Amino acid sequence: MQKTVLLYEGKAKKIWETEDQNFLISEFKDSLTAFNGEMKSNEEGKGALNNAISTELFKYLNQKGIPTHYVDMVDANHMLHKRAQVIRIEVIVRNIATGSLTRNLGIPEKTVLPFALVEFDYKNDELGDPKLNDQHCLILNLVKSADELEYIRYMARRINTILSAFYAELDIMLVDFKLEFGRDKDENIILIDELSPDNFRLWDSKTLEKLDKDRFRQGLGGLTEAYRQVLERIQNRFLSEL
Repeated sequence: MQKTVLLYEGKAKKIWETEDQNFLISEFKDSLTAFNGEMKSNEEGKGALNNAISTELFKYLNQKGIPTHYVDMVDANHMLHKRAQVIRIEVIVRNIATGSLTRNLGIPEKTVLPFALVEFDYKNDELGDPKLNDQHCLILNLVKSADELEYIRYMARRINTILSAFYAELDIMLVDFKLEFGRDKDENIILIDELSPDNFRLWDSKTLEKLDKDRFRQGLGGLTEAYRQVLERIQNRFLSEL
């Protein structure tokens, strides 16, 4: 299947239409942004690493019964997936305090939370992706009902349980991460977007080395090397099962 018309270009991906209206192709870019676009850079090979990591995790979640948009990895930088109507809620799952949770609430850095915290942000760049509560989501018609919102929260927790255990096997701590959901052609809610270190905070469980986009945000360098390390640990984990 080939990409045809550029449908949308975001900070990290281009979304292309294909000859089949039910499927789209995501092109993973090498660009890097942080703090609502205030920091920008380019890291050669980053897009391909994110595509490969996302591919492995989407396939794994599919095997675990999580419905996703993933269909196939086309090539190094392109992923074929189902077309979905984006639900404009960014779902944040936090296991360990860092980043905005520490800045805004004063919870000490590296505090392990007593339970996984699920937060909602409004997917709206012009407004700076503000925080949402359940009533906001309903008033803005981002979901059709309170039950639908609760399903999204349930799925986020379930994905967190699966991926926290998966990463623990790789000696990686899943600190926090962002998910996006959409509706497929049959109105089913499915997991979409990407599952990469651009959207996941990952720390080496032995050294606490950061293996995610915080290396860019905090000027630590070595971003592609960290992403490659994550991919290699994932691939080695699956090879060990063969």
